[in-house]
Amino acid sequence: MKTTSFLSLVLLFLCACPADAQRRNSQYLDYIEKYEDEAVEQMQRYHIPASITLAQGLLESAAGRSTLTRKSNNHFGIKCGSGWRGRRTYHDDDARGECFRVYKNARESYEDHSRFLAGKQRYAALFQLKTTDYKGWARGLKKAGYATSPTYATKLIELIELYELDRFDDSRLQDTWIANPHEPFLANGLLYVVARSGDTFESLSDEFGISARKLRKYNDLYKGYTLRQGDIIYLEKKNRRAHKTYKTHVVRPGESMYLISQRYGIRLDRLYKMNGCSADYAPQTGDLLRLR
Repeated sequence: MKTTSFLSLVLLFLCACPADAQRRNSQYLDYIEKYEDEAVEQMQRYHIPASITLAQGLLESAAGRSTLTRKSNNHFGIKCGSGWRGRRTYHDDDARGECFRVYKNARESYEDHSRFLAGKQRYAALFQLKTTDYKGWARGLKKAGYATSPTYATKLIELIELYELDRFDDSRLQDTWIANPHEPFLANGLLYVVARSGDTFESLSDEFGISARKLRKYNDLYKGYTLRQGDIIYLEKKNRRAHKTYKTHVVRPGESMYLISQRYGIRLDRLYKMNGCSADYAPQTGDLLRLR
């Protein structure tokens, strides 16, 4: 009986495998396995398809092997921008010595990527797409200028389809898909939305996946409070003090301590404490309040 050579066995194995399986890179597979849970968590919080997050991470970080990723934990090639207050590093990209953000860990990078997309007007239209529409997201990112490469959208789509990343895109989120979602804003590094007529804590809870109880707590509001058009509603816990840009505030006519705390993203109890005031203090026009 003729013995099958090792080479013949390899050829038989390759012929039996799907073409896509032969093209897959083991380092890419390792990256996906390592960060798939993080991408899914970001999708549940921000409604950005997990497939898009993973594909961008793979592409921008070279599956975690780029210098920027290894030394600065920057998985998405996000540059500093005028609003960045964290650590920074410098690399040659579109120009020499460009400024890039530095993170403590990968989780911080993934979270900032979601905030970066959610907090900029140019990406707002993407959040009207369904979480299963990865092609729409890929093309929208390119159109909005996330990257300068003319093939950026094509590369993202190819990665998603080659590695079947769309399996992480939760179709159950379609049940809570909003035809006209709230536009998110940033204040003091925090995400917030502006309430519309008819909004309730329950409707915002459905849209953003945050319990109504937490939304009330984040915004120093009591159970039973009825949202009014124009209310600032933070989607995360407010900070202990204002951004370092704002050290004091001169009270304007009609302002309350609560309105000031919402404007600067400060916990109400901390604002009272910083200014040595009791909870029944009512500021007067012209009063000078500490914010830090």
